[in-house]
Amino acid sequence: MAIITMSHELGAGGPEIGQALAERLAYRYVGAEVISEVAHRYGLAEDKLAHLDEAKPSLFERFDAETRRYLIVIQTALYEFAEGDNVILMGRGGQWLLRGVPHGLRVRVMAPFELRVKRLSKKMAGQMGEQPNARTVTDMVRRDDGEKIGRMRYLYEVDVRDPSLYDVVLNTEKMRIDSSVDALAILTKRPELATTPEGIQIVRDRALASRVQVALASNPETRKYRTTVEAKDGVVTLEGTAALDEALAVARAVEGVRYVRAQQVEIPPMPPFVA
Repeated sequence: MAIITMSHELGAGGPEIGQALAERLAYRYVGAEVISEVAHRYGLAEDKLAHLDEAKPSLFERFDAETRRYLIVIQTALYEFAEGDNVILMGRGGQWLLRGVPHGLRVRVMAPFELRVKRLSKKMAGQMGEQPNARTVTDMVRRDDGEKIGRMRYLYEVDVRDPSLYDVVLNTEKMRIDSSVDALAILTKRPELATTPEGIQIVRDRALASRVQVALASNPETRKYRTTVEAKDGVVTLEGTAALDEALAVARAVEGVRYVRAQQVEIPPMPPFVA
């Protein structure tokens, strides 16, 4: 079976396709409810998690250690869901986090801007019982696009619209929900998307590295430092500029870690000023 990540533009029909596909395949669908689950699991404020879930962090938040911890927790939750396989992960950078996973199918759902505005207006009219202001809906779609673009650039230095991030791009201007579901369901049965031990290990390694990052971001002695974490078969490698002894101790306490090694990263000296 497969892990499906689905990135979508507001009004393009991504959640509708994802939910219908999950029902067809008997997969778990991970949408907005992940925030409540993560909040309870890690003891974090649900309102702040919801704020950072799809939005671009503000300038202040980019330098805030607590914000970094919240973002890492969301990332870790995605990896943990992916470890369970047979899952559809909606948004949250899954297309980047699961790059290179053989049994991962990375999908982008898009549609022309004007069509998305029209669809969202119709949906909101049905919910509110009256036609929403056209300018309001247009601004909403444009703002959502900007937030998602900015968030991916901040977190992973990639453009969410880059087609190379995806295995499939669906333009729902012509593709209906049922047609899109049919096409994706067929793809998940392809032998090249079969789950393999190698693919499972890639996901496990990334999940473990992310759990170590959460531990480091939660510890008062290590949270203020940026430490790079890699994991392979339970062996964790840390790279950082400071507090590595403390980081080693924190990493060793994470479940699943068999051995930890650290490498000091030297900060190059400032070049002499030349007038």
